[in-house]
Amino acid sequence: MASRVSRRIGAISESATLAVDAKAKALKAAGRPVIGFGAGEPDFPTPDYIVEAAVAACRDPRWHRYTPAAGLPELREAVAAKTLRDSGYAVTASQVLITNGGKQALYNTFAALLDPGDEAILPSPYWTTYPEAIQLAGGVPVIVATDEASGYRATVEQLEAARTPRTKLLVFVSPSNPTGAVYAPEQVAAIGRWAVEHGIWVVTDEIYEHLVYGDAHFASMPVLVPEIADTCVVVNGVAKTYAMTGWRVGWMIGPNDVIKAAGNLQSHATSNVANVSQIAALAAVSGDLSAVEAMKAAFDRRRLHIVDLLSAIPGVDCPTPEGAFYVYPSVKGVLGTQIRGQRPQSSADLASLILDEAEVAVVPGEAFGTPGYLRLSYATSDSDINEGVGRIAALLGEAR
Repeated sequence: MASRVSRRIGAISESATLAVDAKAKALKAAGRPVIGFGAGEPDFPTPDYIVEAAVAACRDPRWHRYTPAAGLPELREAVAAKTLRDSGYAVTASQVLITNGGKQALYNTFAALLDPGDEAILPSPYWTTYPEAIQLAGGVPVIVATDEASGYRATVEQLEAARTPRTKLLVFVSPSNPTGAVYAPEQVAAIGRWAVEHGIWVVTDEIYEHLVYGDAHFASMPVLVPEIADTCVVVNGVAKTYAMTGWRVGWMIGPNDVIKAAGNLQSHATSNVANVSQIAALAAVSGDLSAVEAMKAAFDRRRLHIVDLLSAIPGVDCPTPEGAFYVYPSVKGVLGTQIRGQRPQSSADLASLILDEAEVAVVPGEAFGTPGYLRLSYATSDSDINEGVGRIAALLGEAR
């Protein structure tokens, strides 16, 4: 029997990270002591001054009505000012489109740039939504594999090997989800110059721009390579920096013609982002970064601690991430061993075993295009890190 769902939508997979998080929450609701490392979501509350701005907006009848589909003019101006302040990239408000989270910004971008059959180079491990959004827009993801040996960073040589006459864009992410990799400024510049040379668009996701640690430094590609500005779209949002994942406010920054086209799409898809969320985002991006720095200090401490805990487990190789709030350990040394009567052959098998036997939720590498790994978010409490990784260590310590 033919599917009642269109081929285009039927080909989309559920978000693996959200599925793991939903399963963990359902098990907890049922009374099981599940610890979740699945969702990339800060465990801190949204800062008070942002919440208070939203409360005031709720009481203001101005925000009870439709507003411009591309975003509140004052928020677009504030995002432009914040972008100059934080990354040194000078843009105008007309180059900013406010979206329902970073995911809509990405889909808008791919839909505005890709025609059917256009290729999008996508380094792996990749965030699970990128290939789905590319394909939904009619594009073809071309995967460039990286691993822990390169620090999960793609080289210009790898990108050039993947380039074909159909290549339209490159998805570039630093700091990275799921690996926490951060490209050095000279690497960012070299990739930008390569893209300019070959007339390739770059979609650069800067959602984790403030979450870098140690000696790593965030660098925005259009700042280092100004000539790419006319063929570059920057995607960002308030979710990770300001602990606002549920408020659903992101944005895309790009050339005026692309932003206008994406705004036309959004005017039919969703219209304006919820006004209360936009006012909250306005307070966030207009304020200082002191609340962000406090969260970052906690993430940094947890980062080093979870790496130490995971690295002590036989068969687990856990590189130290330089940004975001994820670790991406290889578990290839555990696969095929016997654990409680089972022999997990893949990281997906192992993640299922860990959830069933240790009651800890992790995301398998298959979700990110690289089997043999697990992703754990350390944007959770120190006690959950200790207990959760301790359970994993006890379980994998039984491997024979």
